[in-house]
Formats: sequence, structure tokens, C-alpha cells
Amino acid sequence: MTTPDDAPGRLPHAVLRHSGARAAALCAANTAATAAGLLLPAALGHTLDLLLAHAPAARWLVCCAALVLLATVLEAATEVLGGTLGARSTAWLRRRMTDHVLALGPRATGRFGAGDLVARLVGGSAQAGTAPGALAALLAALAGPVGGVVALGLIDPWLAAVLLAGAPVLALLLRAFARDTSACAADYQREQGTLATGLAEAVGGHRTIRAAGAEDREAARVLAPLPRLSASGHRMWRVQGRAAAQAVTVAPLLNLGVLAVAGLRLSQHQVSVGELLAASRYAVLATGVGVLVGQLAALGRARAATTRLAEVLAEAAPAHGTGSLPPGPGRLELRGVRAGRGGRTVLDGVDLVVPGGTVLAVVGRSGTGKSLLAEVAGRLTDPDAGEVVLDGVPLRDLRHAELRGAVGYAFARPALLGTTIEDTLRFGLAAPSQAAVRAAARRACADDFVRRLPHGYATRLADAPRSGGESQRLGLARAFAHGGRLLILDDALSSLDTITERHITRSLLDAGPGPTRLLIAHRAATAARADAVAWLDGGRVRAVGPHRELWRQAEYRAVFEAAEEAEEEATEEAAEAGSGAGRDPRDETEARA
Repeated sequence: MTTPDDAPGRLPHAVLRHSGARAAALCAANTAATAAGLLLPAALGHTLDLLLAHAPAARWLVCCAALVLLATVLEAATEVLGGTLGARSTAWLRRRMTDHVLALGPRATGRFGAGDLVARLVGGSAQAGTAPGALAALLAALAGPVGGVVALGLIDPWLAAVLLAGAPVLALLLRAFARDTSACAADYQREQGTLATGLAEAVGGHRTIRAAGAEDREAARVLAPLPRLSASGHRMWRVQGRAAAQAVTVAPLLNLGVLAVAGLRLSQHQVSVGELLAASRYAVLATGVGVLVGQLAALGRARAATTRLAEVLAEAAPAHGTGSLPPGPGRLELRGVRAGRGGRTVLDGVDLVVPGGTVLAVVGRSGTGKSLLAEVAGRLTDPDAGEVVLDGVPLRDLRHAELRGAVGYAFARPALLGTTIEDTLRFGLAAPSQAAVRAAARRACADDFVRRLPHGYATRLADAPRSGGESQRLGLARAFAHGGRLLILDDALSSLDTITERHITRSLLDAGPGPTRLLIAHRAATAARADAVAWLDGGRVRAVGPHRELWRQAEYRAVFEAAEEAEEEATEEAAEAGSGAGRDPRDETEARA
């Protein structure tokens, strides 16, 4: 759920509140170090006056040494505090971003792109995490010029007046620099996101790229933003270099003015030699905008990164209710559902009822919205209009844990998460028992090949090479072990060989009473075993009925002919690319064995 802190102008405040104590400690340590640096010139000047007057100065020499030691210790403390503050802020931002992106689901990648999201999560969070430390350092850095002016005024008001005469010029330079560096940093980070998006797309489609022999062309496409990235980076350095050069031009003139007036006042016996020495140091501190330039640059980059993170966090995530499901068979209803992708309406006014405990196969040509319907049915995404009801309760009204416990999913390309095979089969809110995991694996025809692995179910996923079909069987086993009253299979049988698919389909569809099952089907044999078939056409449900009755229509039969042709083309492309996509020969051999 979006909160006021997710707005671009409020996220920095949220980061500061999270790191408030450490940021205050860092600011205090920095300010104390600056204070020690401000006291040192006065102490040195007074010591010099005592030495010139042949008066005892040992105590003041010890004081000067103590101030130097204190400043050193405080600077070391600020380094440690700054590092831990940045790390903790970055970790907090990454956790918040990860939680929100996972809550958004497909909307996140559809709105920003996978590569850009990774760039924001990794690089952007690290840059934004430096904001509390940069702000604390900036406040302490401001204490130097302000303290220097005050100290000059205490030595002689005319010295402070000379410095204040040039202060507006320095303030205008710093203001312009802060504005320009934020804009440059935003451009640079935006181009980084574009580059990351192109790279993620290329990595995801590397088999197709290799099969087409288009590596060079794709490399050129991915790297196309590099000139703009380089231009943004050079512009950022030019802005910082120009600001530093302007400050270097103005600051020495002010220093010379202060020293000239101090020398004049010395000749008039209005200041001492020691005070002249202190005034020279305070003039440097008061005009030392180099540190301010560096801190402003860091703050500008952090601000630009924070704005990019806030853009993601401002996307409204699905809100969950507080309701629970009553006892029921898993009756699923879609009422007037309209949903789209990429600004295009895919499902338009879908009304569908799946009686509890039955099996409904959803068929249709490519692009008719079958997968989107599967996402809407289990609330992986929300429809733009209409509602989805399970056993009389709208999915929006259910608690998150209640919803996820009631709905299980299996996908065409399952994400196998966890350390071991056992972990991935138990992945979810409520981990099933070992016996349930084994039973689910047998039902998904996965138990045999898992037991042949070096350590069986305890084999690390990284050490378990798998074909596309074997991965799909593990995804099915995980869905079977999940339980619940609604099971949704989104093209989850597509990579299986014919014999294995027949075994799993028989287990899935002929098991008698059980959870409500919604299958995205591409093969006529699968649709024929379902209790009913929902035929999607043009984003609407064209017909619902038994497969044998719908089969009488030529247009319905053409749906499966087109699916078979597409499957054959995909299999040939995978074979040419030497990949494990599509049906893997190992699956066919194992099934026959």
C-alpha cells in the first residue's frame, strides 16, 4: 500500500527518520570535529602571543596538542559512523523496495522494466542510502564557514565585514551548483536504467539471439545508451569542476582581503600577531567551499536516486482486507472482469463460474488473455474493473495469508527458489510435511529423477542440472504440495513429454473430488479430460461447455491446430539453439523407461 512517505518529496524524510539516531550522532561528531578545528587557530594564536611575550606557554601547547588529538579521534569516529549509517540506510531502502516490487507483481516490470528495477534497487538504493550521512556532513561543513565568520568578528568586526561582503557571491555559486548537479545526476541514473533494461532483455532472450545469429546487432542495441550515459557523466564532472573553479577564484580574493585588513589593523595595534595568524586560518575556514561542493554533489546524487526510488514506491500496491474464507468447495466466479496490459485491454467483460471441485480448461489462441485470466483468478494482479469471488468472498477482502493459503499456482517456467530441492518444494507461507512433499513429487512424476540426484531431496538446486520438463515437474509438485481449495495451472504442462503429461493429467483430472482446478490448456487431449472448457476469443468468453460439444465447431478446432504449430516451431527453435527449452529429449527417454 502506498503511504505518504512514498511520495518523491517525502521519502528522504522517511530515510532520515529510520536513521535519525545515527544521523544525529554523525552530525554531532562532525560538528564536534569542526568545533575542535575552530578552537585550534585561536589556541595557536594565543600560544604564539605568549611565546613572543616570553610568557609561560606550556599549558597552551598541551591544549593545542589535545585539540589536534581530539579532532583526529572525532574524524575517525565520523568515518565509522558514516559507513555504518550508509550501510543501514541502504539495507532499509532495498528491503522496502523489494517488498514493494514483490507486492506490485507484474505491474512493476510492466511500468519500469526488469533491468531498470534492478538498477534502482542495487545502485539507486546504495546512492540514496548515502543521503543521511551526506546531510549530516553538510550541516557540519556549514559550521566551518559560519564559525570562521563568527571567530573573525570576535577578533575584529572589520575582518568579518570583509568576508561577508563576498558571501552572497559564494552562496549563489553553491545554489547553482546544487541545482545543476541534481539534474545531471538524474540524467545519468536514468541512462543507467535504460542500459540495464536493454541488458536484462538481451539476457532473457539470449537463446533467440544466438539462434538468429544477431549477437552483434543486439550488443549494439544494448550499448546504444552509452554515448548519452557518457555525456551525462562528463556534464556532471564539468558542473562540479566549474563550481570548484569559480570558488577557487573567489575564495583567494576574500582571503587576501581579510589578510590585508588584518595587516592594517596589526599596524594600528588593533590585533596581535597571534590574532593575525588565527585570522588567516579562519579566513580559509570561512571561504572553504571546496568541502561544501563535495558534500552538495553527494547530496545531489542521493536526492536524484531517492526520487527514482520514490517513483517505484508511489505505485499503488494491492491492498488486502481482513476477511477469511468460510468453509466451501472452492467455487470461483469472475464478474465483469476487465484487465489490460501495456495500455491495451486484453480481457473485456469476462463472466465465468467454476463450480467447486471441478476442472475448467481455458483455451484460446495466443494473445486472447489466458495467462492474464489465470493471474486475475488468483489475484496475482487486480482487474481494472469487475471482481473475482471465491466461495462468496471477493478476493480483495481476504487477508494476504488467507488468500495465498487458498490458491496454489504452477507456471510454464517455474521459479525454483530455496537452497535444496526440498526447500523449493516446501516454498510458501505454510511449509507442508515431508510426507506431503514426497506424495506431491510422486504425483508430479518428479520423485524418480529427484531420488537419482546425488543427495536426493537434500541436493542443492545449484548442483541439480534439470531439463525444462524436470523443472516444470518440480513446479507442479510444489503446487500439489501447497494444498488449498483452488489450483491454477498456467501452461504448466507445456514442456512435458507426451507420456509424462498423460500420467500427470490423469492424476490431476481423474482424481475425483478435490480443489477447484483452472488449467490453461493448449492440447486437445488435456481439454478433453476437463469437466468443462472456457473458450476465450477476443478477450471474451465465447463459449463454455464440454470439449466434445465445442469440438464440433471448426473455429474451436482451429485453436488447437494453431497451438500445435506454434509448439512445433518453438521446439525446433530450441533445438537449433541447443537449449533445454521446450520438450527435452531426457524427458521423453525417461518417460519411456
